Amino acid sequence: MKFLYWAEWVEFWKKTAKPESRKDEQLVGDSKGCVDLRGRPVLRAKTGGWKASVFIIGVEFSERLTYYAIASNLIIYLTTILHEGVATSAKNVNYWTGATTVLPLIGGFMADAYCGRYWMILVSSIIYILGLILLTLSVSLSALRPSSDDQCHINGKCSKATTAQIGVFFFALYLISLGTSGHKPSLQAFGADQFDEEDKTEKLMKNSFFNWWYFGLCGGTLLAVTVVSYIEDNISWGLGFGITTVAMVVAIVVFLYGTPLYRYRLPTGSPITHIAQVFVAAGRNRNLSTPADINLLYEKQDGDSIKSGQRLLSHTDTLQFLDKAAIMVQISSEHKTHHKNGWIKPNPWKVCTVTQVEETKLILRMVPIWLSCLIFGITVAQGTTFFIKQGTTMDRSMGPHFQIPPSSLLAFSTIAALVFIAIYDRLIVPLSKKLTGNDRGITVLQRIGIGMFLSVLCMVSAALVEKKRTHVASTHGLLDTPKTVIPLSVFWLIPQFALLGVADVFTLVGLQEFFYDQVPDSMRSLGISFYLSAMGVGSFLSSLLITMVDRVSKRGEHSGWIVNNLNKSHLDYFYWLLAILSTLNLCCYVYIAHIYTYKKVKQIISSEMDTL
Repeated sequence: MKFLYWAEWVEFWKKTAKPESRKDEQLVGDSKGCVDLRGRPVLRAKTGGWKASVFIIGVEFSERLTYYAIASNLIIYLTTILHEGVATSAKNVNYWTGATTVLPLIGGFMADAYCGRYWMILVSSIIYILGLILLTLSVSLSALRPSSDDQCHINGKCSKATTAQIGVFFFALYLISLGTSGHKPSLQAFGADQFDEEDKTEKLMKNSFFNWWYFGLCGGTLLAVTVVSYIEDNISWGLGFGITTVAMVVAIVVFLYGTPLYRYRLPTGSPITHIAQVFVAAGRNRNLSTPADINLLYEKQDGDSIKSGQRLLSHTDTLQFLDKAAIMVQISSEHKTHHKNGWIKPNPWKVCTVTQVEETKLILRMVPIWLSCLIFGITVAQGTTFFIKQGTTMDRSMGPHFQIPPSSLLAFSTIAALVFIAIYDRLIVPLSKKLTGNDRGITVLQRIGIGMFLSVLCMVSAALVEKKRTHVASTHGLLDTPKTVIPLSVFWLIPQFALLGVADVFTLVGLQEFFYDQVPDSMRSLGISFYLSAMGVGSFLSSLLITMVDRVSKRGEHSGWIVNNLNKSHLDYFYWLLAILSTLNLCCYVYIAHIYTYKKVKQIISSEMDTL
């Protein structure tokens, strides 16, 4: 695309300040909830679409470069620099990953309800950068990290990190988590907002957006786990984290540069209040009978909801007890509230619209889908913990003078995802469209289920390879020398990493699309947060599972499945356990997906708006 130079950027602002110049051009705003940064309707031809989303995908590239430069190598830093045990380090990585992906529930809520996605991205990016600066200092300044101790490699006596050093390091990590909490859900939802769902051409673009968003994400990840991780492991941790700090600063500059091209959606107030109103109204009307004719249920389109980007929803037969909230009661003066334009509408705490009831149903129907994703989150967590730690014990040589950095093993997963996402979008989707007639090729829930199945195969592969690794260690008498490289190529790990990458293309991208599309229109940042939180809670559950397995497997004279000496561990048992749990979870998911009712948007909104 042609980028705007500074003079053109300023000129664009001048032109958009003149509403009369737009009379003969197609607007997006009055009926779609799209405005410019100043709150005015926007021109379809000059805003949104790929010309706007490419800036946002570029920011995601830099953010994922930053995040995975930390996440992929964190267990290495904790075990080799801070000298934590393997199990403790894995749990700390999972805690941080979990916090980073659960906190977006707060950031997404704030963006949707009060401050808007654009401003949330900017504010959270500043917090993100402050965390990166502090993290860079904590690994660079000698006063903030354990001193380099050559004796550590000779007699195993390593300098322990002080409480202050550990405190500064983890404070910086969780400050980054706080920045991510607003940045991640708002950025992806903001990118999807650039496409109009009621325009056929832009709707097809939007279906591809989530695929190419993930492509950009994988591009940043690949650079992080190869180039940056090599710098961290072989040159300087401070230089590696410094590069990520600069990358985030550049990302914000790029994001600001695209400001005139964006479409914005105004915040709509607390969605929690809207949901609470439905439960309160349904409780008050619990003794009333729901009319047989659903058209007798209350639905008032006042124009304000449409201008804020919401659409009317059709009635569904699920969760029928909530329909009582929309029963038309005798509207007395106590049930009425005065609208700002002078007319009267029912008190929403006593009578709710069908759309408001259906939005509440949407949230409740998504809960089982969310719960069924937690086991998948546990399997994903292994990619940045035990998978990498396995690789540190194996032969990582590529020629006589180069060794693959442990965190670069994630490149196998990322490359598989990059290749497959292009194949999926350009080959599989068009072919499956012809067979199914679905614009996406297959439904979103089918896509998620395929990824879950692949995650089972991933765990099976991991278990078999781990059994092979420990067998080779035993054959060569290396069980008691964990720092000696096992004569087994690290490329044996490629299948499990590749399967994890392809599973992500199906399940993670599918979850992003599902939660963005199926939540109420006013909650789309929060919808992305739901997907992230599933992965975050999965990380917490992974830590909990490690703790439980560690305690149970150490009973009696057994040393346990997970010990600091991986050669004497039984990670293969742990992987088999995850394979069994994933299989049982997949069976539950198939049933839940089968009975799920998708969002039903009324198709008459545009014509109704013409009469307002």
